[in-house]
Amino acid sequence: MSLSYPRRQKQLQNLVQKLGLPTQAPVQWHLLDLALTHSSVSAQANYEQLEFIGDAVVRLVAAEVLWETYPECPVGEFAAIRSVLVSDRILATLADQYDLGMYLLVAGSATGDKAGEESRLADAFEAVLGALYLSTHNLELVRPWLDLHFKQLAAQIRSDPARLNYKAALQEWTQAHYKILPEYRVQEIPHRGNIHDRFMAQVWLQGRKLGQGTGRSIKAAEQAAAQAAFLALNSQAPEMVKS
Repeated sequence: MSLSYPRRQKQLQNLVQKLGLPTQAPVQWHLLDLALTHSSVSAQANYEQLEFIGDAVVRLVAAEVLWETYPECPVGEFAAIRSVLVSDRILATLADQYDLGMYLLVAGSATGDKAGEESRLADAFEAVLGALYLSTHNLELVRPWLDLHFKQLAAQIRSDPARLNYKAALQEWTQAHYKILPEYRVQEIPHRGNIHDRFMAQVWLQGRKLGQGTGRSIKAAEQAAAQAAFLALNSQAPEMVKS
């Protein structure tokens, strides 16, 4: 059913065409309109609930694309790549490619918040995915255009392991299995000759050291420790889950 506002209807139709979907796609226009309405415009009728749905949708699409494209990948690498694909930075970049900001209804009081612009775009992008999913209750309006982005990004991420977010992936794993976050213990490495790494990090869970790594920064050391933990978990997951 079309919207009662022809101008808004035309705007949303233009967006759907940018996504590469056919003009007769079974889009629920009122849901798409809601997906592009910020809470600063309406405290009740805004994109927040659709964003909640879209968060699950984008994670599912990313998981399916990775499973279909890289069937040989260990689950730890899947989780690390997916954590990058569904990050605010990536989703906001994709939103920007489709000029989503042009269609997003935001009150003037919120538009001045440049620091929150990335978050708004990422949230709206997820809400759009939620609206498209609920229009058909499947992924027929999502995967035809989103798959290509995720395949290209996944290939880039795999070719540059430094981009993998093992910390986020490990956090997801520990929350799923233990409902707690891992603990990082970091210490500075005494300067010795040509050793470039300045920090050593260990990651612990329930009194058990999962991994250890070093890096030039605390963040890099923690990522290295998280990666080491994933290598261990890939071979010891059954025992870890039972313990």
